[in-house]
Amino acid sequence: MHESIPGFSMPPDDEVRRAADALRMLSDPTRIKILWALLQGESSVACLAELVGVAPTAVSQHLSKLRLAGLVENRREGTFVYYTVEDPTVRAVLERVLAGQPAPG
Repeated sequence: MHESIPGFSMPPDDEVRRAADALRMLSDPTRIKILWALLQGESSVACLAELVGVAPTAVSQHLSKLRLAGLVENRREGTFVYYTVEDPTVRAVLERVLAGQPAPG
């Protein structure tokens, strides 16, 4: 039926699943705010909590999910943990869905 579409190729199931998981992570307003703040640069949980306006425990839970999805990474310095955006496509996606508003940085 679709042999008539030149060059048509369906992405592999594992890639589709990873994309769906990443998009699911972006379906929460708090996670979008956290990622937007992290596009400005590395930040701690306490700083992100203040910027986003939610409790640090909630920020930690969101960051854990974002880290498992491969969207952020962390590094430990003493007792502090600092987070950064891991996936370079996050900036482009957020700019696109936030009506073309340029991301900081």
